[in-house]
Amino acid sequence: MTAAATLPGAAAYLAGIADRIAALTATQGEAIGAAAAACVETIRRDGLIYIFGTGHSHLMAEEGHFRAGGLACVVPILASSVMLHEGAVVSGALERMSGLAAPLLSRYPIGPDDTLFVFSNSGVNAVPVEAARHGREKGARVVAVTSIAYSRAAAAGRPTLAETAEIAIDNQGPPGDASVTAADGLIVGPISTVLGAAIWNAVLSETVARLVRSGEVPPAYISANMPGAKERNAALVERYRARNPHL
Repeated sequence: MTAAATLPGAAAYLAGIADRIAALTATQGEAIGAAAAACVETIRRDGLIYIFGTGHSHLMAEEGHFRAGGLACVVPILASSVMLHEGAVVSGALERMSGLAAPLLSRYPIGPDDTLFVFSNSGVNAVPVEAARHGREKGARVVAVTSIAYSRAAAAGRPTLAETAEIAIDNQGPPGDASVTAADGLIVGPISTVLGAAIWNAVLSETVARLVRSGEVPPAYISANMPGAKERNAALVERYRARNPHL
């Protein structure tokens, strides 16, 4: 029997992921390249790459932080009030409130040498949209990772993250995020975290490839379990610790 017959839910979810990854490759190359170019410029200026998201999108900030194979110049913007672990219902209300982004981001001295990634699947909540605006006002390059289809369905006249950022990468996700129809009126299988991580790591990989092609040494960590990791990673931590409050 086929996987679709024996594992219909799993097969449908994974097929949807594969289709959307293929769509990213086909449609988002220009935007991914532009985001990588911004990161290359930031690294050459000894700037920082900030990552911000609210709700489940905050996971992308942690995805980029202190990872084996990741960039040491990445700084996650972590504000517990708009994450989930201290109160999911409250955080869901707060991310929709205008006026919070600037105070939340004030801990991080974002400036013209930096790049700010803002992840928001719906792309319409006030805090991520205003975070993108804050980054642009500070002179940083601002990259949005969002679902254009979701934003169009949900905006109702509100400004969207894609419109506010300098560079917008469409994650190809459906309105509502869930991707597998389990029954009439019941759709499950949220997809934005997988697609967000894929996009971030595609940008990271392209950034590093461009630096290597130019003969530069990317500030990238290697796994602590690999030869030479201790010395290399310690040097990178020392280089960025004073500017990254989460190291």
